[in-house]
Amino acid sequence: MNSRTVIQLQNAAVKLGSVTVLADMNLSIAPGERVALVGSNGSGKSTLLRLLQGLLPLAAGQVHRDPSSRLAMLFQRPHLLRISALNNVTLGIWLDRSLGLTWRQARERALLALQRVGLTAVAAQGGRQLSGGQQQRLALARAWARQPDVLLLDEPTASLDPHAKREVENLIAEFAQGEALTLIWASHNLGQVKRLATRVIYMEGGRVLADLPVADFFDAAKLAEHSPAAHAFVQGELS
Repeated sequence: MNSRTVIQLQNAAVKLGSVTVLADMNLSIAPGERVALVGSNGSGKSTLLRLLQGLLPLAAGQVHRDPSSRLAMLFQRPHLLRISALNNVTLGIWLDRSLGLTWRQARERALLALQRVGLTAVAAQGGRQLSGGQQQRLALARAWARQPDVLLLDEPTASLDPHAKREVENLIAEFAQGEALTLIWASHNLGQVKRLATRVIYMEGGRVLADLPVADFFDAAKLAEHSPAAHAFVQGELS
């Protein structure tokens, strides 16, 4: 793993029971890249994100992570506790022993994170009582408060209404552009991919069939030449 790589997979494979869900995965992610994972449901996008975060074991191959890089992951449906929005963030970063924060320090950082995502007014409300868009912004605040170097997102706007989608996407764009942050996320929204990504990876059957700069991925002729399967997927999504 070279100094310009935050995560690297070498011939990585993942099995769920007897089923291979990721196979022969070779991938290198450089600092500051914004990498979108696209493909049909069941293509392996969520599995890959969980593998990168360390939530799934390898069946074969290797995963190398830069030991100096901090990772945070945001799921499609946020896991929130039956406590206030403020305490959802405070507890999340206080329990991260690598940060070494006292409860007071964690609370102060949590307040700043809520301010960053526009949720100061609902800090005392229960996290699970918030709207879907607010819950996703709360989960983003909790992830951002950990000051990650790599942010993994699994369909972060899929279950939101159009207004909430725009709010969450704008926050993600701010995080990615305003800080030295590597962003890796799964999305079915090709417009969002075009707006946010610098690189696009198309997956099918647990394998990478295309890995291109965003401009090349959305160039129909180049994509068709590079990967007919990826081209067919994009044309199907756009039709």
